[in-house]
Amino acid sequence: MVRGKEREDAILAAVIELLGEAGYAALTMDAVAARAQASKATIYRRWRNKAQLVKAALDAYDARQSEALPDTGELRSDLYAVMRSLRERASESYLAMITGLIAAAKHDAELDAALKEHVANEEVSPFLTSLQRAVDRGELAADADSELVHDVAEAMVMRQLTVGTFDDAFIGRVVDDVLLVLLKQGGEK
Repeated sequence: MVRGKEREDAILAAVIELLGEAGYAALTMDAVAARAQASKATIYRRWRNKAQLVKAALDAYDARQSEALPDTGELRSDLYAVMRSLRERASESYLAMITGLIAAAKHDAELDAALKEHVANEEVSPFLTSLQRAVDRGELAADADSELVHDVAEAMVMRQLTVGTFDDAFIGRVVDDVLLVLLKQGGEK
């Protein structure tokens, strides 16, 4: 019998899979329970509603993505790796899932609050891992504004996914002309 962390991981993975397949409106606790081979009682003990379950699934997904990032030994290269990871993650199904959640949140206050909480959760930002490594190596001041880096980069990525091309040239401009400049200026305060 699967328990604890394994059970939670199975539930959260089921949420991401089901969101990708059918969207938020079709996501039910019954479907999650069936996919994860868990009881609805187990799910409701951990998450009080569908929106909180989705937030937890997104947080876990982002945390796994961050853990998989390589430590290149240098901040600039780490930031390039983060941006490339974001580009790889930006598949059509992932983008459809995210845009579907954003659209659903306009009509669901609980989902809206959960998504805002997820986006504001700097702890699951892929940039946090790279910035912390740079601090640990002495490349970056401990008070570097990781929240600003996260916010600016995510906004630029979302815009580029909507109206541009997420290519190596874009990644270079974001890392070299924006993020490293922000971090350098932050260290001069």
